[in-house]
Amino acid sequence: MKRSLPLAMLLALSLAPAARAANEADYKAAYATAEAASKEAAGLRNQWTTTVATLAAARKAADGGDFDRATASAREAEALAKASIFQATTEKDAWKAMEIR
Repeated sequence: MKRSLPLAMLLALSLAPAARAANEADYKAAYATAEAASKEAAGLRNQWTTTVATLAAARKAADGGDFDRATASAREAEALAKASIFQATTEKDAWKAMEIR
């Protein structure tokens, strides 16, 4: 239960509305950050499929010129990737606590 709170906080922060309209540079920066986090999660062998789908949605929105939606999707993908990294690192040794002694 304690682990779900930081995950929820990451997702809530990533979904906060932007104060101004996003432009292509905002999207590219957000996408690069999200992609890097996604690659880190993949390196930990814990890349969530929702992260990949959200990155694809960001690309699609950017291709259509909707940089507000593209940037929001990229930020959501970053939060998902960071949550999967958090999960991988916290559960790395969690099995030890479940071991029958």
